[in-house]
Amino acid sequence: MLNEKGCEVEIIEYLKDTPTEKELKEVLKKLGLKPQDLLRKKEPLFIEKYKDKKLTDTKWIKVMHQNPILIERPVAIYGNKAVIGRPTERVFDLVK
Repeated sequence: MLNEKGCEVEIIEYLKDTPTEKELKEVLKKLGLKPQDLLRKKEPLFIEKYKDKKLTDTKWIKVMHQNPILIERPVAIYGNKAVIGRPTERVFDLVK
């Protein structure tokens, strides 16, 4: 969708190129979210291992780094801002 609007897009396949804990912190800051807000809570791995866990922000970030499938997607980043692209139209809020 962004390409159709003339925006350059870099796609990072984070399941293959897992973000570091530092990168996850930076993304969370741009999103304005807590780590728990970026977790895919319907993912079977989350339900099986983490559903009832009460972890610190630092530990949740470590969990996401170790299990990137738990990271909500897609995340679109533009400059110092980011949004979770669900619904996909939210991405356009970044480039207005």
